Amino acid sequence: MTASRFSDLPRFPADPDLAEALTAAACRLHETSSPDSTLDAAVRLAVELLPGADHAGISVMERDNRRQTLAWTDEVVRAAEDRHPLVGKQPYWHPLWTAPAVTVEDSEGAGEADPLAGMGLRSVLSLRLRADRRRLTVLTAYARKPRAFDEEALRIGRLFTAHVGIALDSATVREQLTEAMRTRDLIGQATGILMERLGIDAAGAFDSLVRASQRENVKLRDLARRIVDVHSGP
Repeated sequence: MTASRFSDLPRFPADPDLAEALTAAACRLHETSSPDSTLDAAVRLAVELLPGADHAGISVMERDNRRQTLAWTDEVVRAAEDRHPLVGKQPYWHPLWTAPAVTVEDSEGAGEADPLAGMGLRSVLSLRLRADRRRLTVLTAYARKPRAFDEEALRIGRLFTAHVGIALDSATVREQLTEAMRTRDLIGQATGILMERLGIDAAGAFDSLVRASQRENVKLRDLARRIVDVHSGP
């Protein structure tokens, strides 16, 4: 694994100043430019902050146990999460529908169905980031040692995921606002083109754009982009 760009952050329990480390992590998270980059930063920071963590990933889980990995520190995490490691008859993360965290102390004792041990991942700490009726968003830390995650790791993990959730919400809002501004500008350009082509005012051009969108069952933004692209073409 290459060195993390967050290596300046103190690790625990070596450095007792948890508040300082979480503040530094929060600043890193809020410096990200999009939800995807926030998730990417979060998994790397998780390895820096959580005592015992060697790898981390963030996934979305559905009620039918389907799983999609959104961010990962390395390919070991991708392989582990794609193979849906099990404990008993349910995925190990299934309790997260009702609990904020779940651990696997030693994957070698989880039975033959669990492939984690064969991948060198002995301990798991999964922390709920978001939850609704249909899906969970979960941050999972993996360790190569058994029983790597103690109460301190759980406490730090829950504090950290609270910061991740806030940063992710903020990045999502910023992205939505940016997209809204781009859409407004695009519709404005398309309206101007229709005004020139049809010899009508702005209100008439916008109404024409809306009617065409409804008639063709195309989103207003997509229709506006089509008009602008055609106008700007060779």
